Amino acid sequence: MDKWKALQSFWESFDIPAYDEATVPDDATMPYITYNATVDSLNKPVVMTASIWYRTNSWSEISRKAEEISNSLVQVKTIPLDVGYLYLTRGNPFAQRMADDDDTVRRIYLVIMVEYLTP
Repeated sequence: MDKWKALQSFWESFDIPAYDEATVPDDATMPYITYNATVDSLNKPVVMTASIWYRTNSWSEISRKAEEISNSLVQVKTIPLDVGYLYLTRGNPFAQRMADDDDTVRRIYLVIMVEYLTP
């Protein structure tokens, strides 16, 4: 698996659609995750951000999804690549609730640290 596919695979593992933030389909319906696809090589950790999006009046369900993602990163998440590995950990701060102009949209912004152990 290449770096790009590994990122997509990680975000898709949370049972809701995941999209590179540059390619969200016009007909996408919430809930979903958007993420900025950022890659590099050995010894160059990068910050990756993502957002969880729900259409609801409550924070409870989206907060549970953020906790699920957080729990998956308690230890370093390792994803094997064709050549090397991808390591993911929580950034600081890991998650924060964000306001939206639409009162029915809930968004949690996430910060992930990513390291590519690849050439």
